[in-house]
Amino acid sequence: MKKIIIDPITRIEGHLSVELEVDNGIVKDVFVRGDMFRGFETILLGRNPFDAVQITQRICGVCPISHGIESSRCVENACSVIPNTNGRLIRNIALASNFIQSHILHFYHLSALDFVDITAILKYTGKDEKLNRIKAWAQSELSERTKKNDKFIACSPFLPRYEGEDFYIKDTNLNITAIANYIKALDIRMKAHKLVAIFVGRVPHAIGLVAGGVAGLPDKQAIAMAEKILWEISDFINNSYIPDVIAVAKNYLDYLNIGHFSDFLAYGEFPQQNDGTQPYFMRGIVSNGKKSELDLSKITEQVRFSRYSSESNLHPSLGKTVADEKKENAYSWIKAPRYNGKPMEVGPLARVVINYLGGHTEIKREVDSLLSNLGISFTQFQSSLGRHASRAIEAKLLCKKISEWISLLDYNQMPRNVCEIPQSGNGAGVGEAPRGALGHWISIKNHVIENYQAVVPTTWNASPKDDSGIGGPMEQALLNISIKDEKNPIEAARVVRTFDPCLACAVHCLNNGRKISEYRVC
Repeated sequence: MKKIIIDPITRIEGHLSVELEVDNGIVKDVFVRGDMFRGFETILLGRNPFDAVQITQRICGVCPISHGIESSRCVENACSVIPNTNGRLIRNIALASNFIQSHILHFYHLSALDFVDITAILKYTGKDEKLNRIKAWAQSELSERTKKNDKFIACSPFLPRYEGEDFYIKDTNLNITAIANYIKALDIRMKAHKLVAIFVGRVPHAIGLVAGGVAGLPDKQAIAMAEKILWEISDFINNSYIPDVIAVAKNYLDYLNIGHFSDFLAYGEFPQQNDGTQPYFMRGIVSNGKKSELDLSKITEQVRFSRYSSESNLHPSLGKTVADEKKENAYSWIKAPRYNGKPMEVGPLARVVINYLGGHTEIKREVDSLLSNLGISFTQFQSSLGRHASRAIEAKLLCKKISEWISLLDYNQMPRNVCEIPQSGNGAGVGEAPRGALGHWISIKNHVIENYQAVVPTTWNASPKDDSGIGGPMEQALLNISIKDEKNPIEAARVVRTFDPCLACAVHCLNNGRKISEYRVC
């Protein structure tokens, strides 16, 4: 049995390492480690509950809108306040825009380099100025490395890259198209950010999100700008993003057979009623291929192998965050959320599977079209490639919904209701971040925060083994995959990145100053 350690996993948010135990090239056991400590729950103790809406957005720079909205919802829940129609619509628009930019970021800037051969740029003969700049960089690096007798081209800014030609797409034109779209995606992401800022003031860390709704309503000139931006984003998704995902899938059909996990959970998101009901992406669970209703009371967090001395198997509303760096047998700073005792995958694939089996007309149409295009089954879709495809499907559908929500805005209505802090109370805000199910729980006493817990998507997906020794979704998805080259375990990195792990959502401060690893940033 050989041990392979990938530390850190690159092109993700935060610091994650993976230890693989490999026998004859097959992964037999996995330990996924969150290598840093989260402390936001402790920071919030004793503060004004309204502060939580802004402070929790600092948990993550990629999905602050999700944290701000769920924090607002849990405070509203404790205060018995429901946002009005404009408040609901604007939150939906801002969150959907944030979903789109996150999905585009994940595919092009975090994952595509696992598939695309960036050295193909050396064969580019066109006149695009940006592509020619990248070609010049590649030629310069090739020249330098030739002098050092080093055949590996790093090719800034596309770093890091695994060695070996067998890992990447062979089609030169497809590679160059993907590189061009990588560059274009930077501009499209910026425009998606603009779309968020138009409605909630700025991004990241939106000042316009408040308990009770949102702070203001854009004027008609800003709305017109938003509609123009939305058209450009939609055009990119339909004519670049979706075709690129399909092209990658057709070149890596073997990834339809790895990275599987069978149990899914989603809280639901984008409510179509002010009281939070009838979410556009429905809530529920799928276990053993069957969809059923979600019962929030069945959620607990276990800590047997997590670096916390807190009591295990508590519901998040009762949870504590007591760090214990030297805890025996613990190997991660991530807790192990479980639903009715079982690990559950959350995220785009979970949402799409739950909605597909729940009869969501638009999602079913998009998935069936993709299945037909690739000639695959729905079971194969529930795989590493299915996670990429699910993000593209969501991005396409959310563009349409944003346009609809904009058309429903009432310019004569303030987008918030008054929210007054009670002397005591408890609240929960549960919904979806781009990466999956996100829950915030608050307890108020003497008008200040007595307890606060946030269970983020990566807590579910990257959880360590639980009290029964059962690994989380990411650990199980890595089991039994084949590692072709132990010095370049790209297969494992590809599977991990399909979950789009965000350790930033599970991070506050370095583990007592201990050096985890040392690496060069280019």
